[in-house]
Amino acid sequence: MMASRLTRGAIGAARLRPTVPATRALPAATAFTTSVARRQPEPPKTPVEDPAKTARSILDSLPGSNLISKTAILSAGAGLSIAAISNELYVVNEESIILFSLFTIYWAVAHYGGPLYKEWSDNTANKIQGILNAARKDHTEAVKSRIENVKDLGGVIDITKSLFEVSKETARLEAQAYELEQKTALAAEAKSVLDSWVRYEGQVKARQQKELADSIIGKIEKELEDPKVLQRILSQSVQDVETLAKDDDEAGPEITKITFDGPLVNIRYFDDSDIITATDAENSVVHRSTDAGKSWRPVKDIVKGEALEVVHHPFNNQVAVCFGNQRTHWITKDQGETWNSFKTDGDPSFRAPPISFHAGDANKIILNLLKCDDFECETKAYYTTDGFDSKPRLLRDDSHQCMWARTQDLFTTGSKDKDNDQTLCVVRGKFSPWISDFRLLTSTDYFKKNEIEPEMEENRPVAGVANIAGAKRYIVAAAKASNTQEMSLYITTDAENWQRARFGDQALEQDAYTILESTNYSIQVDVMTSPFALPMGSLFTSNYNGTYFTKNIEHANRNRRGYVDFEKIQNIQGIMLVNTVHNAKEIEEGRRTEKQIETGISFDDGRTFHELRVGKDRLHLHSVTDQRNSGRVFSSPAPGLVMGNGNTGKYLGKREHAALFVSDNAGLSWRKAQPDGHMHEFGDQGSLIVVVIDRPDAKRIGYSLDHGKSWKYKNFDGYKIRPLQLTTVPDSTSRKFILYAEEGSGGSAKHVVIHLDFDKLDKPKCKEENFEIWHARVDGDKKPICIMGHTQSYRRRKADADCFVHEDFKDPVPKFENCQCEDHDYECDFGFERSVDGKSCEPVAPLVPPEGQCVDGKETFEGSSGWRKIPGNTCEPKDKGNKDDPIERDCKDTVKTPATNKITHTITPFQASRFREFYYLERKGNEEETIVMRTEQREAFITHDHGKKWEQIIVEDEVKAIYPHQYFHEAAYFITPSRKVFYTHDRGKRIHSFEAPEVPNQENVEYLRFHPSERDWLIWTGGKGCGLFDFGEECRTIAQVSRKGGEDWTTLLPSVRKCVFAASEGRRDSEQLVYCEQYQDEDPTAPLHLLSSNDWFEHKKTVFEDVVNFATMSEYIIVARRDEDQTSLRVDASVDGKDFANAEFPRNFQVLHQQAYTVLDSSTHAVFLHVTVNNRRDQEYGSILKSNSNGTSYVTSISGVSRNTAGYVDFEKMQGLEGVAIVNVVANIDETNDGKKKSLKTMITHNDGAEWSYLVPPKEDSEGKQIEVCGGELQDCSLHLHGYTERKDPRHTYSSPSAAGIMMGIGNVGERLGQRTDGDTFITTDGGVTWKEAMKGTFMWEFGDSGSIIVIVEEERPTDIVYYSLDEGEHWEKYQFTDKGKMVIADISTVPSDTSRNFLLWGKSVDAKGEIVTVNLDFTGLTDEECRLNKDDPDAEESDFRLWKPKHPTQEDDCLFGHVAEYYRKRTDRKCYVGRLDNQLRGIARNCTCTRQDYECEYNYERKNDGSCDLVSGYEPPPASQICKDDASAIEYWDPTGYRKVPLSTCEGGQQLEHWTSHPCPDHEAEWADRERRRGLSGIAIFAIVVVAVSAAGAVGWWVGRNLHSKFGRIRLGDGGGGLASSAAGSAGSAGGQSPWIRYPVVAVSGVVAVVGAIPVVVASAGRGVMSLFGRGGSRGAYSGLRGANGYGGRTYTSRQSFARGRQDFAAVDVGADEGELLGEDSDEEV
Repeated sequence: MMASRLTRGAIGAARLRPTVPATRALPAATAFTTSVARRQPEPPKTPVEDPAKTARSILDSLPGSNLISKTAILSAGAGLSIAAISNELYVVNEESIILFSLFTIYWAVAHYGGPLYKEWSDNTANKIQGILNAARKDHTEAVKSRIENVKDLGGVIDITKSLFEVSKETARLEAQAYELEQKTALAAEAKSVLDSWVRYEGQVKARQQKELADSIIGKIEKELEDPKVLQRILSQSVQDVETLAKDDDEAGPEITKITFDGPLVNIRYFDDSDIITATDAENSVVHRSTDAGKSWRPVKDIVKGEALEVVHHPFNNQVAVCFGNQRTHWITKDQGETWNSFKTDGDPSFRAPPISFHAGDANKIILNLLKCDDFECETKAYYTTDGFDSKPRLLRDDSHQCMWARTQDLFTTGSKDKDNDQTLCVVRGKFSPWISDFRLLTSTDYFKKNEIEPEMEENRPVAGVANIAGAKRYIVAAAKASNTQEMSLYITTDAENWQRARFGDQALEQDAYTILESTNYSIQVDVMTSPFALPMGSLFTSNYNGTYFTKNIEHANRNRRGYVDFEKIQNIQGIMLVNTVHNAKEIEEGRRTEKQIETGISFDDGRTFHELRVGKDRLHLHSVTDQRNSGRVFSSPAPGLVMGNGNTGKYLGKREHAALFVSDNAGLSWRKAQPDGHMHEFGDQGSLIVVVIDRPDAKRIGYSLDHGKSWKYKNFDGYKIRPLQLTTVPDSTSRKFILYAEEGSGGSAKHVVIHLDFDKLDKPKCKEENFEIWHARVDGDKKPICIMGHTQSYRRRKADADCFVHEDFKDPVPKFENCQCEDHDYECDFGFERSVDGKSCEPVAPLVPPEGQCVDGKETFEGSSGWRKIPGNTCEPKDKGNKDDPIERDCKDTVKTPATNKITHTITPFQASRFREFYYLERKGNEEETIVMRTEQREAFITHDHGKKWEQIIVEDEVKAIYPHQYFHEAAYFITPSRKVFYTHDRGKRIHSFEAPEVPNQENVEYLRFHPSERDWLIWTGGKGCGLFDFGEECRTIAQVSRKGGEDWTTLLPSVRKCVFAASEGRRDSEQLVYCEQYQDEDPTAPLHLLSSNDWFEHKKTVFEDVVNFATMSEYIIVARRDEDQTSLRVDASVDGKDFANAEFPRNFQVLHQQAYTVLDSSTHAVFLHVTVNNRRDQEYGSILKSNSNGTSYVTSISGVSRNTAGYVDFEKMQGLEGVAIVNVVANIDETNDGKKKSLKTMITHNDGAEWSYLVPPKEDSEGKQIEVCGGELQDCSLHLHGYTERKDPRHTYSSPSAAGIMMGIGNVGERLGQRTDGDTFITTDGGVTWKEAMKGTFMWEFGDSGSIIVIVEEERPTDIVYYSLDEGEHWEKYQFTDKGKMVIADISTVPSDTSRNFLLWGKSVDAKGEIVTVNLDFTGLTDEECRLNKDDPDAEESDFRLWKPKHPTQEDDCLFGHVAEYYRKRTDRKCYVGRLDNQLRGIARNCTCTRQDYECEYNYERKNDGSCDLVSGYEPPPASQICKDDASAIEYWDPTGYRKVPLSTCEGGQQLEHWTSHPCPDHEAEWADRERRRGLSGIAIFAIVVVAVSAAGAVGWWVGRNLHSKFGRIRLGDGGGGLASSAAGSAGSAGGQSPWIRYPVVAVSGVVAVVGAIPVVVASAGRGVMSLFGRGGSRGAYSGLRGANGYGGRTYTSRQSFARGRQDFAAVDVGADEGELLGEDSDEEV
């Protein structure tokens, strides 16, 4: 700073010589120099004093106000002195004399030297002052003469400010110099009294100080010769003097500072009061103020250290709730004067709003609480109707969120009773905990008896409701389907009738839309439309009902947290401020990385926007995305007053360069208020504005009393702050403000509240002449604008009135005047929606004519114009010509367009020889059906209408591969040979791109991996240092992660084979969990290590060394690694992703060298693991083992199951139906082991692998002829189906998830499975219990419309015909899809959910061209009637559905897995379409009693042919009492039985095969005895059981003896018995022995307890049956089977899209493969 530099230069020379430091007491003497008059020095002389004057001066020096008091004090002093000396309290000695002499000398120096010193210092000061005054006077004229030139200088004010600060520092240095001079002079004078040396030294010091002063003055005078410097200093000086004069003249507000121990959060006023609460977040203490923040006290009723947050009731200013951190909470009903505590069984939920207040009854409150243990969190909702005077009661224990229907004061259900008590809850699904199955329920009796699941779309409930919220007069529910980020919004205005909100073709995505501040007549929603890195959105406004949304603004600026630069001017309808992005197109195309933001304002509810202007300059303001203060950004209830920080220019600049601007006409015109960015707040209805600079060194506040035209300031008392929040009462009517800030910085910073009281200005109350009528909205001609049919005006204080309104807590009242109706006062009527151009309203369904119209030949009727006046609009209609006047309509518009009753087809040819891959990007619940496809020419195409129209999607680059997102179906990635990756997040509507960190790897490793819950989290595995064919030492794979959708990348690990996200909903703290296989020492020829990390490998953990592969599933992580001997494999499993346990295989399962594993399924809380026994090519088979719930203990489910070289296993679970699976087993194991070809037989299980049986063959073929291929026992003549290992596309399945119980397959009836080409096509509709032949020959099939349409087409043969069935395969019709020659169809597909009525054939013409084609088959013309579903009585005659119940084939009832499940099935005789049916499973009708079919063999027990479970031969299990040692709290242990309940079973009572005999644990005998008494039976019951047992034993023994040889092949335990397992199936990998025909004469007597209930069961989420192969790895990660003594070499592989992506639910076809398409088994781990 200039003045500082001048001063430092001036004193530099003086610092070269040392000086004697002044005495500490001397500076005080400077205070006496200010009042001494200046005089000329006189020669020393001895003064003659008048004795009387001297005596008077002595008396005057004594204390006291009059002569009497002085005399008394003198006498008392003398007396005390005499007494002290006489009593030897004080002894007069030489020290006393010295002391007296010292005081005398001090007095003499002060008395005689003081006047001399004062006179000299005054002369010196006057001299310097004269020099400065002369200098100022000389330059004043120069300043005046150049004043006009000064005006043209730009930026002079800012420079002057800084220079004046310098000048003030110069003045301070001058004062210090003078003070030092005075101290030195005083010391010199004192020393001159003592002796001449002291006087001499004093003169030297005086001369030095004089030189110093002369030097400083000289240099200052020299610098002041520069007119520019002088002008700037003087200009700033004048301005500062004026400011200081104002501050001095005006008393300003009273400022009070209060210091707190910790940072404050949630500073809130009780509405219409001066009472405030604030929470010390660091110390968990609630503070309260009753005087608008001037004084504070801790709330004594709330336990110190336990407060979390205080939540104020939004509609009752007496009530607030304080949440505690120890499950004790508090409520106040008197604005915090007293607080009453209440306890809860949980903590406030962080998943949903923790509290919901009733808008009409402050005593009604709902709490959403979370109770967590070590593994999971459970959400419960509690409620009170008495303000927690009594203990809160449980509302729902399976809730995600609950709220009152009337949570907003404007909302009403239309019924007073419902308004009082109706609640809404988002609860878990009936059979699933996943968010995609959440449901919305309502109740009017707190869910005691009344519970309704409202129909929200197409007269049906909606699954996947994620959250609900109130918005003015609306309730909004957001629903999310599985496998997508897209959301749907549902709106209701009465909590009963819901409608889906429609946004045109704009999709809403999770965390990518924001419900903005809404009005009483519409909802505003901003939808993100750009990449996450630079977010932008489109702003939509709804109609009155909240159902149809119109786009108002494009490219609205928003940030990554979802905040949008949008704000309505408070209390004024129709005015809003919005920031938009000018260069949006460049950002979307990736050509710009910074936004160019502009600010606009609308005065007509968003119909038109205008620029903000400061004079002629355009103004831009920082908005919500950069908010610094609390509350609104721009406005308050003060009528018309708007303020904001920003800048003039082309675009919005940086915040640190912003200035403060103000408008007092609601944004129509603006002026600059402050040169820097400031926090601001309004008071006294806008007559008072308070500001504080937004910097960490604020030292004053500013205020304006004239709408910001002029400003006054008040300095803090010598301290600086960093302002954090400036606020006042919510209605801005008070003149008291609080400023929360930090004083100081770093660890020493203090948290302070500064109270500002402007009542101290003592302004009078305004009179009527001090007010004006101000119109809220005016046009360019300053004429009032009409919104909602009226103008709006306010009475407010004039800007120049010198008074205060003084109407605390009285909101300004608007005045409305109605206008004549115009076009914008109308919206589309019910049953109509806006046309594409927005100019008309078109009917969405056939019109309903008034009664008596369109009859008797009438061709027209008078009906709705399609428009209606917006409800609540007060405009006055014209006499005629209004938009809502009825119009004449054609009666033809009332007739629904009939279905054509025809199927249509569309053929599209492509210039390529084959399709490489295709994927569906399904959007459930929407007619849009998108497919992306790639040909062998590396061209990518897209269709949005299921193949009717195709277009090329990537033109400028080759597409090497397509990667649909595994978990979010709206996203797909298009890999090019370079680093460039194209992608879409909206099913191809917009294509974006990013640069991958490396080129695609050359090792057939998956390029992209996806996160299960974060769409934008990607792992890219590229090739670093690799050329196209370069596999040198520098070439290696490297894994990198992006959390911004490819915008930036972080390296995970080099030299990896694969890295995957291991996150799972059921795996806590796994969001960032990543597993990687890395080569040891980064050497591609070394073994692989399995590493894990939770922080992107900033830190890492070696999980296992020398691994072969691993699989990540929703419930388990399975790892295969080599044994120490390097000749065999072992399996480890983990549930939580942290702790692994070695898999324990049955003792009788002995495979010398475990060479490969295939993980088959984990959808039923157990792992199905195929362990290869024979690994020789084309002779592979093994055993399927089933695990316990943590995946570590395995039992043999079935042996001898076939697999192929690639690792696929002939095992498939039925989709949509729990526990049903089909396998193919090797029937000639001994021969196969000798090298012969495998012979296969098909088996099925109906209880999740506990029992297996053969498929019962149909008796007749499709032509009605008897099937007489074989006969005899089922094991000799059954149905066999070609399985997984024989499919071109392994994701083709027997069944569909939307067609529960229906399966199709190709096979034959006989003793063994024959050739596929000789097979026929079979179907079952009861879950595999019975089968029938559908068609002769081999066909491909697809299910549509939830199984109500089945389409089949011949495979591998030229054809032009498809067959279809509308009655579950009972009858088949044929349809010719081309008349231009036959085609060879490679595949048939439809949407993965199988709910569409469109199908697509993928084929190739057989003519000379040989071009590939797609054929769309559209079945929507067959019917336009949607099936009616009566949920309360589905079997009712008017219902188009019936209930179907799956069953076990050996049980007479409908029990399966211990319960009777009911599924919706469309009646086959109804001509309608199913449409949207979120869940085919209606529910569990009842639980059943336990039977043999509910149990499987326990670990180390094996199933015998008679169905019993025996201990493995030679194995001694540990004692059952071991549990007592392992668990000290255990009360009892049970004798082992060899059985365990199937995990899916919910049976109750009946046969308790897992528990027979109980024993007490040591020291728990009494507890055990008590439990036994409660468990026991009464005497009557025992007697009845004995009688029944004896009778049953006799009857069973007689019947068995009579029928033994004629009807029994073997005896089965219990009432079910197992199926018949072939002898071959029991020999491989098992030590099972043959049982005698009758091994045990068993009489089982069970007390059956029938329990009827509705206990939900978790429905298996069946995948596409994709498997993961574990085998021994070769070098560089290539899978090579087992390279051992009995193994085979060479790479085995599968195509990526047909294997690794199988669980994505995308249909695909891969005819052949080309470079880069074949991946090793490392990509095939997903299940």
